[in-house]
Amino acid sequence: MTERSPIDAFKDVLSGVARSIARDLEVEVAFTADTPHAVGKAIKVPTPARALPADQVALARGFADASALKLRYHDAKVHASFAPGEAVARAVFDAVEQARVEAIGSRSMAGVRANLNEALALRLKSDAIRRARSADEVPLSTALALKVRERLTGQAIPKDAAPGVAMVDQWIEDKAGADLDSLMLAIDDQRAFQSLTTAMLEHLQLIDADVPPDTEEPESDEDGEDQEDQQEEGESGEEESGDSDMNAEARAEDQGGESEEGESEYSDDFDADSDEGADDMGEEGMMPVRPNRPMSDMPPGFDYQAYTTKFDEIVAPEDLCDDDELARLRGFLDQQLVSLQGAVTKLANRLQRRLMAQQSRSWDFDQEEGLLDAARLARIVIDPTRSLSYKIERDMEFRDTVVTLLIDNSGSMRGRPISIAAISADIMARTLERCGVKTEILGFTTRAWKGGQAREDWLAAGRPPMPGRLNDLRHIVYKKADDPWRRARKNLGLMMREGLLKENIDGEALLWAHGRLIARPEERRILMVISDGAPVDDSTLSVNSGTYLERHLRQVIDWIENRSPVQLVAIGIGHDVTRYYRRAVTIMDAEQLGGTMVEQLAGLFDED
Repeated sequence: MTERSPIDAFKDVLSGVARSIARDLEVEVAFTADTPHAVGKAIKVPTPARALPADQVALARGFADASALKLRYHDAKVHASFAPGEAVARAVFDAVEQARVEAIGSRSMAGVRANLNEALALRLKSDAIRRARSADEVPLSTALALKVRERLTGQAIPKDAAPGVAMVDQWIEDKAGADLDSLMLAIDDQRAFQSLTTAMLEHLQLIDADVPPDTEEPESDEDGEDQEDQQEEGESGEEESGDSDMNAEARAEDQGGESEEGESEYSDDFDADSDEGADDMGEEGMMPVRPNRPMSDMPPGFDYQAYTTKFDEIVAPEDLCDDDELARLRGFLDQQLVSLQGAVTKLANRLQRRLMAQQSRSWDFDQEEGLLDAARLARIVIDPTRSLSYKIERDMEFRDTVVTLLIDNSGSMRGRPISIAAISADIMARTLERCGVKTEILGFTTRAWKGGQAREDWLAAGRPPMPGRLNDLRHIVYKKADDPWRRARKNLGLMMREGLLKENIDGEALLWAHGRLIARPEERRILMVISDGAPVDDSTLSVNSGTYLERHLRQVIDWIENRSPVQLVAIGIGHDVTRYYRRAVTIMDAEQLGGTMVEQLAGLFDED
């Protein structure tokens, strides 16, 4: 009998403690090299070294305890019913709720408090609050979560984050100090707590007081009604994604809310006008980098602007790294493909059969010449004078189609989501190519965190108000529609490159992909967007309305869905995208992506 390793024993202990905290015997803890996260009752924590150093042990315990506390004290349906629709407000809302469940555990269990502090210290190491040099650079979700933690537990704000919190502390206290004090009274009642949180968001002017919370989110749970276990996992997966991927997204989204006061000399005026044009945001600034878009094709009425476009780029993977690195990254992607190849390939084959069936030959019957129709032989016997007993074979013309896969390459997609997206795109391109359907694979991100050269130019110009989009776009062409899959195969490995995934400006990416589709000669054009949440750009949201990018995205989607011949479908990973797209589906586990893509495409091809 082989002796169990210390790491295996440690994992068993973690699982036992997590089950005890969550009061659920089905909770399991496993190790991962990716970002710590939880899907349903499966908790993934950072893998410690074999020697089990004390700091790494405490770190793993901290993430396991936080996830277990959320399973016990957090109700996803209640959370979704109160959650606001605006990206910045939602980030703050999620962060404050996470602070609540962790505070409950910290108050009653000293060991849990120490573990959570270790996990918090790790999260803060990569948080933008440590790098903030002014109030408009402080992520509001992090600052508010730390202040809520201070109020609920009495623990001081960590030293690494204290300078950043101090920059916005007075503004928060003036606007919502009373709300923070009230949260303590409702810590054990999630519904009351989140009602108070909503009031706090109103006082911070992150949401409008007369706008009800976004209630579309609970509908996403209905996807799993056919399987009770799947539904349960989906709900938990939604809440846990707020603890991992959403935290990364939240840190990038927060900037806008706080900055409305930090840039008070103009931001208040902008908010007053925001309904008229803050989100209309056209693509004027992107015209120089979109040669496929004629001027006459530009959507009317878009007030969206980019401060500068001279640093934007449309690149191919080979422009970002050499062939050897691309080959290495593709090899890494192939390793990820091994465990999923069977399932995803089966789904792809199913799509191929459905597409090929539409290309099957049809017949014209009752012809005077052609092939003898066996079904009419009885007619000939009964009445030999009837000559209309032949059929003519004809090939059914398959609709000339091109499909574009537009993949979100933002930082919150890091880890398993981007791997699954790359794998699914790879297999889908192969499948559609066999069916005679051309496929284009595109990605979108930014060149830098927090604005890059565009922000530097803006700062050098004296910070003119309402600059619009304030970051450098990076749009990546992984595979052109006319390129064969074998030629572009290696390019998809680029998504695995460390440092590629940054921020996401979805509205402009949609217009870019749409422009490329419009320039195609195919009769039918399908655009499939794969994303995990709302548009996020620190730099832009810090100097514009907190809903600047989200509103632009909504207008772009509305224009494409109602006025464009392009068929638009979206798949959300971990976050509800049905509030943006008319035809959309939300999945709670990235591994569902392959099957969902197949079903969505098959449904589109089945339509007349």
